Amino acid sequence: MMDCKKALQEAEGDFNRAIEVIRKKGLAIASKRADREASEGNVQAGVEGKFGALISLNCETDFVAKNEDFIKFASSILDLAISEKPADLEALKGLTLGGKTVADTIVEQSGTIGEKLELGYYDFITAEKVQAYNHFGNNLATLVGFSKADVDEQVAKDVAMQIAAMAPVAVDKDDVPAEVIEQERKIGREKALQEGKPENIVDRIAEGMVNKFLKEATLLNQEFTKDSKKTVGQYIKESDKDLRVTGFKRFSVK
Repeated sequence: MMDCKKALQEAEGDFNRAIEVIRKKGLAIASKRADREASEGNVQAGVEGKFGALISLNCETDFVAKNEDFIKFASSILDLAISEKPADLEALKGLTLGGKTVADTIVEQSGTIGEKLELGYYDFITAEKVQAYNHFGNNLATLVGFSKADVDEQVAKDVAMQIAAMAPVAVDKDDVPAEVIEQERKIGREKALQEGKPENIVDRIAEGMVNKFLKEATLLNQEFTKDSKKTVGQYIKESDKDLRVTGFKRFSVK
């Protein structure tokens, strides 16, 4: 309120000039804080029809991240993303929100709040069925796509929560990039050699570690968090033998 009063005084009562004063102040504050780390934030996912979007609006402190107005601002960006379906993060920043681009609006909000704000993440999924999960506290969210629209709601929610809890790197073993597997193999060899294992069994040990990694880091092969006697893939097939997970997104600021 004091900032608005001072802006009106500087603009000699001209409302439009006062808005420009406030906008310039916001740009100045944002510029001063450009080198600060925006490591906190609000992460949200939402779905409309066959499209789901996930965004992270980042800030400097947990205090701001939990502010009701900040959360609403993040929600408005998510709603815009769901409505307009931009192709990537830069496209989302260029969309119009409240008469200005998302990027410009974020800069203005930085001036109002007094912290560095940045749109740190945006991605989306399209599928016959998309399920979103927003973790308590809004520091983590997930999206998961399924091959069929008539997915049991509990199954969809369970899989989305599994992704949140266990952070898989891919849907199945064949989806893991070759360079990631090779890196795990290299780590396995180095660890075996450091432990003094005989050279003739080092490769076998490394392959064992790769297989362990693929089981623990791929969604369908992970132990299901609600029943460790079965994998996520088995749990899904129990619901519908023809149901497939087509992809997922996961993002966290913690």
